[in-house]
Amino acid sequence: MGEAVPRDVREVYEKGLQFLVETQSDEGDWRGGQSGPAVTGLAVLAFLASGEDPNFGIYSGNIRRGLLSILRSQDAATGIYGGSMGHTSMYHHGFAMLAIAESYGAVDDSDLWRGSGQSSGEVRSELTLGRSLELAVRGAVTSQKKNRFGGWRYGPDATDADTSVSGAVMVGLLAARNAGIEVPDEAIDRGVAYFKSMTSPSGQVAYAGVGGFDDSIPRISIGTLVYAIARRKDMAEFKATLGSLTSRLEQPSSSSYLRYGQYYQAQALFQGDVEAWKKWNEQLIRELKADQGVDGGFSGGLGNSVDTSLSLLAMALNFRFLPIYER
Repeated sequence: MGEAVPRDVREVYEKGLQFLVETQSDEGDWRGGQSGPAVTGLAVLAFLASGEDPNFGIYSGNIRRGLLSILRSQDAATGIYGGSMGHTSMYHHGFAMLAIAESYGAVDDSDLWRGSGQSSGEVRSELTLGRSLELAVRGAVTSQKKNRFGGWRYGPDATDADTSVSGAVMVGLLAARNAGIEVPDEAIDRGVAYFKSMTSPSGQVAYAGVGGFDDSIPRISIGTLVYAIARRKDMAEFKATLGSLTSRLEQPSSSSYLRYGQYYQAQALFQGDVEAWKKWNEQLIRELKADQGVDGGFSGGLGNSVDTSLSLLAMALNFRFLPIYER
């Protein structure tokens, strides 16, 4: 890493993790506000990003219970995490896939199912993190093949697409590829082409449909991040979205879906222009330190579990332990 992590980051992060420890259910998930495998996945990622040993460290139990909760949510036939979540199932799939990808290779899953109390444990115990991730990739690719835009929307059978859901699934697929799981080049190429079709020359990124380039820093950040980790930094669209972000580092974070925007903006700037990220990161640390509740949690419109995990993950670029945070 080379650089010391600021004390404010470590203190805020530790308080946030304590909030997640206190609010995790016995089943390993988080409830209240939003819930499901995406919420669990983001919390698992926050623990993984802290740098504690995921197998023997103080949060290893929290991580393992969270991973089991995600694995239990996977549809054995389709490979979709949270397939029962209906309207938002592909959001859940993308973030859960990212969590499993980042855990794969770091978490020893040889006894993950032991003592899990599952009546179907004999069957599910065969589901390792690697096998689950392979199924998840297949589920995402199958869903994309049904989609005329080459992206994803809320349900796995959707024929329309939006850049928010598509970003979650694309980052999950790219993380799986980075972890050594086979992901078809065609799936990545189609996903990138969809983002290209939704990016204006000025670097704005539309939400869904055709046109509609309203100014959204969260969506511009998602586009920047997808291009960067897909290794398409040579594209004009990447340069346009990154330029749009770096030209207004002083602009306060958008109040709607505040933490979601910070989560993506931190990664986009870090991947695109590390000097710009350093400048913006100082402002982020000040904001998060001021906004943290006495219980260690954060609010921001999505429920305290989600908002806390997103806040910590935006700050976790200071640690750089997650593989997806490597440049």
